[in-house]
Amino acid sequence: MEEIFTSYAERFSGRLVEYAPRMTTAVAVLVFTLLVSMAIRRIILAVAARHKLSGQKMEVSKLIASAANSAVVVLGIISSLGTLGINISALIAGLGLSGFALGFALRDALSNLLSGVLIILYQPFKVGDRIVVAGFEGDVSEINLRYTVLRSDGNKFLIPNANIFSNTVTVKGRN
Repeated sequence: MEEIFTSYAERFSGRLVEYAPRMTTAVAVLVFTLLVSMAIRRIILAVAARHKLSGQKMEVSKLIASAANSAVVVLGIISSLGTLGINISALIAGLGLSGFALGFALRDALSNLLSGVLIILYQPFKVGDRIVVAGFEGDVSEINLRYTVLRSDGNKFLIPNANIFSNTVTVKGRN
């Protein structure tokens, strides 16, 4: 019994010595990418603050900073796994297929989100403007990332941003 334990201990210590440099490098790669991701996030938010963005434009900046941060972290994790000697080609293929399926499933939500970002950035109309879009007319009371709120005659209409972005919008003026 003692011989079996000694044999396992020797094999384990041999493997530990063999994999220690890889593990150290993988941890260093992961720590480096985490630091880079935090720096990228801070830079994006600092640029937004320097340009004195506020309200919805600042929210868009936070969304972009978060997306960049997440992308760098995922890249760091994949790089660390590759450094350990793990075959990451199947993982990358799986992430690609999962991303495609998730994108297809969330197509409408992503379309509204991206349209909302573009509406906020380009500002074809502003809060307080009276607009006509997709058969609805009213005063713009709010512009979110998902929808635009119109108010008219005591009614509240939530128009998805993808509909606004893909239809003709008539801006009648500011009320």
